[in-house]
Amino acid sequence: MSAHESMFDNAVARLDDAAQSAAIDSEALERLKHLKSVLQVSIPVRMDDGSMQIFQGYRVRHDDTRGPTKGGIRFHPQVSLDEVKALAFWMTCKCAVVGIPFGGGKGGVVVDPKQLSRMELERLSRGFIERVADFIGPETDIPAPDVYTNPMIMGWMMDEYSKIQRKRTPDVITGKPIPLGGSLGRDDATGRGAYYCIKELERITNWTPNKVRFAVQGFGNAGQHVARLLHADGYRCVAISDSKGGVYGEKGLDIPRAIELKRTRTSVGSVYGERSVCDCPECGCDDCHCNPDDAGTGDIITNEQLLELDVEVLIPAALENQITAKNASRVKAEFVVELANGPTTFKADQTLNEIGVTVVPDILANAGGVTVSYFEWTQNRAGYYWSEAEVHKRLQQVMASEFKAVRDLSLDREIDMRTAAYAHALNRIGEAIESQGTSQFFREELNVK
Repeated sequence: MSAHESMFDNAVARLDDAAQSAAIDSEALERLKHLKSVLQVSIPVRMDDGSMQIFQGYRVRHDDTRGPTKGGIRFHPQVSLDEVKALAFWMTCKCAVVGIPFGGGKGGVVVDPKQLSRMELERLSRGFIERVADFIGPETDIPAPDVYTNPMIMGWMMDEYSKIQRKRTPDVITGKPIPLGGSLGRDDATGRGAYYCIKELERITNWTPNKVRFAVQGFGNAGQHVARLLHADGYRCVAISDSKGGVYGEKGLDIPRAIELKRTRTSVGSVYGERSVCDCPECGCDDCHCNPDDAGTGDIITNEQLLELDVEVLIPAALENQITAKNASRVKAEFVVELANGPTTFKADQTLNEIGVTVVPDILANAGGVTVSYFEWTQNRAGYYWSEAEVHKRLQQVMASEFKAVRDLSLDREIDMRTAAYAHALNRIGEAIESQGTSQFFREELNVK
């Protein structure tokens, strides 16, 4: 996608193609091309040195026809309003794909959280909620963690909102720490949801797991969990990467060890990791004291090179627009399972379809997070909390059922899985919008009279 193209417009462009395979009124479709509301705020934060710094923040609600809007809050130096708008749109579609009674929302703050102390990070988090408190709510708009935000930050935000409302409101935010009303099974939900999708691919293709190679671009929370689960089943992870680069090992990487290195090779005083699992060109850790079989043993590669590896399953789990028109033709994977939001551009999709790459789209593959967020919200509302096994069971049922529905639609209409996923979502959203009445309904009423 070029610099002048809108990410939101690029995302919405997929609707018209999907609508041809969906039962949705044209009026309802047009509504989905527009946002319900946008809030832009400035957040003054007193820094540790006594100075004042102003941060820019956003919260967007796309559509709430099927229920309160739902979506994460990201802290990132490259956050933009256009990005947040696109992410809110994707959340609407994502919730509809898995049948959750939510619409789409998203938020973000333009900040590099690695440059903040913990106290500054808390002040920023509470300041953001103070600014958007009238815009969100348990029955209106429900935030959650996203890029560079975590359960502790969600706990601060929930606490701040509760102070403003003068009552405890755990259901205003999901992804909270367990003692503050978080759900068991939420931490690995996004990665686990993608894992369940891959297990459905395994069932369909009759894979032998130990003969299947996969690579993960973006070894953050979601990427680590899907890699961990696949590794435990015998799948061979040959490459992982983070923002600083990647490591490739043809014979496979020790994923539990890689996760441990990623966790321990960070600055103790930092909330977020500052170093990569592959900083050392020899072994993948910082101090060159690993054993020969450590997880990082292998070749240093770039994030771009990882996307072009000869693997059966490629898992982009980083940021948007990683597979583009420029590199799509060099993707060798049989399947791309999108754990990140919007990692593939519209034009790249066309190329992948032409060369026979099957894409399990983001609005399905990474819907595990919002599904368990819905479970958390439900538990908060009921005051009754489920076991981790119950959460996993319910998530597996949702992901397997909706994967089958999307694949069946794909085969029936002879369309790719992304188009099928959007069509599946449009069917549900369209029913909700049309139940409120469209122009066709009112024309029929006039004709009767």
